[in-house]
Parts: sequence; C-alpha cells; structure tokens
Amino acid sequence: MAIKLIAGLGNYEDKYQYHRHNVGFWFVDALAHLKSAEFKKESKHSSLTAKVGFGETDVVLCKPQTFVNGSGRAISSLKNFFKLESDEILIVHDELDLDLGKIRLKFGGGHGGHNGLRDTIKAIGSSDFYRIRIGIGHPGHKDAVSDYVLSNPPKKEFEVLQNSLIDSLGEIENIVSGDMDQAMLNLHSR
Repeated sequence: MAIKLIAGLGNYEDKYQYHRHNVGFWFVDALAHLKSAEFKKESKHSSLTAKVGFGETDVVLCKPQTFVNGSGRAISSLKNFFKLESDEILIVHDELDLDLGKIRLKFGGGHGGHNGLRDTIKAIGSSDFYRIRIGIGHPGHKDAVSDYVLSNPPKKEFEVLQNSLIDSLGEIENIVSGDMDQAMLNLHSR
C-alpha cells in the first residue's frame, strides 16, 4: 500500500517553530522544499497542505493548524476527504523514548503518551497507520517533559536532529512506495 498522506506533528504558532515538539513540521517542510512545493492554507481541513509527486503517486503533506494535542481533527478531515485507508497515512513526530537523533519507522501500536498521536488515533478511529518517530531524548523526569518538548534544543542537538531528518528523507521514496521493510532496515541500522 502506498502512502498518500504525510502529516507532521507540531504547534502552529511561530513562537513554537524551533521547539523539539515541532520536528514533524520540520520534516514536512524539508520534504516540501525538496519537491519545490508550497504549503497553502486549507481552513476546512484545519491545516496547511502541499501536494508532492513521487512518480505516479501524489502525496498530500499536512501541517495541522491546531496545537499538537488537537492534530487528529486535521488528519481525520483529510483522510475522509481523500477517502484514505489508515495504512495510507504516515505521521512524523517527536519521540521522548528514543535517544536523540534515533529514527524508527513503525506501523500501528499505541500513542506512547504522545498527545498528538492519542488525538489522531481517537479522531480516525484506528492506530493502524505508519509513524516516523524521531528521537529527541528524555529530560530525565516526567515533570520536566512539558518544558523540555516546548523548548529549543541547543545548537549541537539541533544539528543531530537535522541529520536525522536528512536520513529520514533519504528513505521517503521507499516509504511512499510501500517498501517499508527496506526503509526500516536502512533507517534502523544507522
């Protein structure tokens, strides 16, 4: 099954642009740039969207214009509008439970405490979608999580995250075409 919708999770206001919680936005922004695509406002879908081509496959990129915790509304709206199956969706998000810069491609599963995933699973009625999990590391204590994800990483961490995005984008052709095994092998061995 090919991927038809790639949604990056993040907070839409400019002041959040470089926060760790916005790595999903960074990913779709970078992909749009690579494909010379521009985002446009889609109020009816509560998102910014761009369309990019991979051979015969058109893929919609989505940046929900809600806070992360409300991401499901935009994703559900686009899923219904384009009549997509859950397994044609890829969500890109930050992951506290992975070391900084680690990348994991995964299908299905729970939300792992990520409120954007929690809301998406609830909104689309399924957890059977693909995810690119980009490790941001953990601050060490659960009480520090909110401040940690809602802050800019130091320059060295930012560079590690940028390299992770480059690695992830290097596998996007395999992912979009449905060759998940090859993409996982390549990403997980880096």
